[in-house]
Amino acid sequence: MAAALSQDIPSSILIVDDDRNVLQVLEARLQSSGFTIYKAENGQDALRLLKENKIDLMISDMKMPGMSGMEVMIKARTLHPGLPIIFLTAYGTIPDAVKAVKAGAVDYIAKPFDGRELVYKLKKVLEENPRLASGGDDDTLLNDMESSISPKMKELYGLVQKVALSDVNVLILGESGVGKERIARLIHRLSARSKQPFVVVDCGSTPAGLLESELFGHVRGAFTHAVNDKRGLIETADKGTLFLDEIGNISTEMQVRLLRFLEDRKIRRIGDLKENPVDCRVLAATNSDLIDDIKNGRFREDLYYRLRVVTLQIPRLRDRKEDIPLLAQFFMTSYARHNGTRMAKMPPETMDYLVNYPWPGNVRELKNAIEAGIVLCHGNVLRAEDMHLSGLPAIMAPEEPVAGNSSFSLEDTERSAIIRALKQSGGVQKEAAKLLGISRRAIHYKIKKYEIDSAALRGRG
Repeated sequence: MAAALSQDIPSSILIVDDDRNVLQVLEARLQSSGFTIYKAENGQDALRLLKENKIDLMISDMKMPGMSGMEVMIKARTLHPGLPIIFLTAYGTIPDAVKAVKAGAVDYIAKPFDGRELVYKLKKVLEENPRLASGGDDDTLLNDMESSISPKMKELYGLVQKVALSDVNVLILGESGVGKERIARLIHRLSARSKQPFVVVDCGSTPAGLLESELFGHVRGAFTHAVNDKRGLIETADKGTLFLDEIGNISTEMQVRLLRFLEDRKIRRIGDLKENPVDCRVLAATNSDLIDDIKNGRFREDLYYRLRVVTLQIPRLRDRKEDIPLLAQFFMTSYARHNGTRMAKMPPETMDYLVNYPWPGNVRELKNAIEAGIVLCHGNVLRAEDMHLSGLPAIMAPEEPVAGNSSFSLEDTERSAIIRALKQSGGVQKEAAKLLGISRRAIHYKIKKYEIDSAALRGRG
């Protein structure tokens, strides 16, 4: 399996060494084994290449003028958390290499090295390294942010790196599908709490009557059916990070209890008399307008300011169209890796379609569309019609009015997109959500927000 994948999607190796002869020997040996090679003669060039390219593994010399291999590793890890690093070391620097392994390097190889041994070790590391094998959502977002060429995403990534180093509460804002939970996971992953729990609370889908017990826990006998003590999710997040998704949906009573916890960092289980201290970082997210909710008495202003010590606004995909080709390529590569298949080909006209499509479901919709298209395409060539998008014309920019509507409001555009999807799905919200590339919870929220009568649209598709 590993050999088949390496033939279709070569792994990228960055070699860092101040000796040009070593660089040339390594490049020739590794290229002949099917790897894509990047070379750097010093630490500064290595860090620049890491910023500009997706690197799967780095090989570095231990001793180099200007910046040592250890210093390169430390700075590289801030750019690529989890990047596997192997050190080349002369006999006299083996103790330094051992220290580097203890500090997080994958392994070291003494000079002079055996080419076959090196290739074997690289393939073994690439097969076993979870950063590459998982292809998980964190890595998708990390790759997205690192490779992004849009100014908005570069600015956001800079802010994420800064807030991750602190312990302040963060409020993450953005439309459904932009990746709010992924941003929260990335903050946790880059923080000092990364080895501790990351606990997600879905405030939008948890019934109000159960949310208090889910968050704070309860003691035996606190209410009917409370036959055992239960630890709440806030306690579960002790020493780690608590992520409150769709925070705008919690009740007034829960807002009061949550505010009290944020003020004194203590919780009391339902039915208990004592309070327990909890040390966790709190990240919250919403796609609703909390300022409007405050004005209308639906959300407490004091809780809002407790949650938003720092605010991160995630841009919509249609506001960073220059990143769509990078994302599309990444999702195609990720799909091939996960499924052990050849990577699909995308003609220029398909890419043009993707860049000009308005993407009401944002990055989630793009990922779903590409994966569906790969499954349904013919001859391993991905075309626009294979992706079964919601029917919105690709030439329509999000700020333009849809047919039959003279408004330039973005909300009107979104409302029209939802109505169109509901009509096409015969009023079935689950199917309409799939067409839009958003969750059922999100479409339910938006239908209520825009006062759309989905029942009246049944049978009209």
